[in-house]
Amino acid sequence: MTDTRAAARIDLDPLRRWVVILPALAAMGLAAVLQPGVAPVLAAGAVVTVMALVLLRRPSLALPISEQDEPDVSAAGAALAAEALEALPDPLLVIAGDDAEDVGDRAIVRANAAAAALLRLPSGGQDHPLHAAIRDPNLLEAIDEALFGRRTQSIDYEPGGAQDRHWSAWVAPLPGHGEAEGRLAVLRLRDETDSKRAEMMRVDFLANASHELRTPLASLSGFIETLRGHARDDPAAREKFLSIMAVQAERMTRLVADLLSLSRIELNEHIPPSGKVDLAGAVSDVVDATGPLAARRGIRLKVTREGEGSASVTGDRDQLIQVIQNLTDNAIKYSPDDTEVEIDLRVGVGADDAARVRTPNAAGLPLLTPDRDSQARYVLITVRDHGPGLARETMPRLTERFYRVEGQKSGERLGTGLGLAIVKHIVNRHRGGMTVESIVGEGAAFGVYLPLRVAAP
Repeated sequence: MTDTRAAARIDLDPLRRWVVILPALAAMGLAAVLQPGVAPVLAAGAVVTVMALVLLRRPSLALPISEQDEPDVSAAGAALAAEALEALPDPLLVIAGDDAEDVGDRAIVRANAAAAALLRLPSGGQDHPLHAAIRDPNLLEAIDEALFGRRTQSIDYEPGGAQDRHWSAWVAPLPGHGEAEGRLAVLRLRDETDSKRAEMMRVDFLANASHELRTPLASLSGFIETLRGHARDDPAAREKFLSIMAVQAERMTRLVADLLSLSRIELNEHIPPSGKVDLAGAVSDVVDATGPLAARRGIRLKVTREGEGSASVTGDRDQLIQVIQNLTDNAIKYSPDDTEVEIDLRVGVGADDAARVRTPNAAGLPLLTPDRDSQARYVLITVRDHGPGLARETMPRLTERFYRVEGQKSGERLGTGLGLAIVKHIVNRHRGGMTVESIVGEGAAFGVYLPLRVAAP
């Protein structure tokens, strides 16, 4: 539209000038005839007017009129490309390197917002050393092949960290940026965590279910065969076998439910929750729910709190209640009758303080450590029992699926061996940490710490 207006102005301006000048020349000629004394002055004015008209009609002098209204096409295109780059959901980087031998020569010259957030690059990542942001040797080798071998390829990339992520990395050289112009390559990362986790979930579920359900199914088959045979007319044996069958069926139901719950949690483990949860209220709800079960065995639930301010975190309330519920159930299950289970809530602790062993002479171990952030403050929940305790050599395996400590009795109901694995994956999704400490014969304490919710400015 601007070009059309400029063209119209260029076409109409000469016509307007002639409309004004021609009557002026005619008037000057008439005046010269009527007044001979002013003829030289009028003639000079006519010459100047005609020269000015000729000069104005020259294209070189008419250019500034159109140039003032022409937009800067190159600048607008660059700005539009930059905005499109920032809006892309996939991380995208432009990488430069001129020396094939000097690994430290590789630098990130441009990164969009998604890449800067993923790799924690300051100020868009401009001139940031590549090896400081990416340490995977396979990906670094692929980038070098794009820079110096002009080769395009796709590889798998797993950056590591507390949350296991799977990326598909595509690397290609930028056309027109070879040895003479300066070598540039583009790196695009695509998140394939969802598909990888879905595939792993199917495989793990089938493997775990087929392994863990084999024993109770075999027991049920044997009892059914016995009831159809010589125990058919024995009321006492029939009642005994039916009772055992009911326990096995209940265990299979809980096992399938826990496996499905764990699979769903692992599937979304890399996606942080967004809700607001008051952990003090969640602890209170769990105590109300588990109080009757503990009271039947004379076990008292004692809740204490330290620290000022709100105990709110960003999270999924149902999952966090499941965390506290599982830890409290375990503490009740392994506690002797007429003892105490202590639930301690501490607000505003640092990561190092949250992971510290508090019981003198106790063996402790971090079961899950969040990505390091010295500025973060956490809410720490510690559930302590006074049961048989745990030997140090058993601690690293506590969050494995179906792992059970040999020789320990767990009360009336046999667990599925998935409770602590579920706790670990939920806490990891909430970007928190998990610890255990114990003294054999005196009890164990499990701690879970979650980052405090930061109030919006």
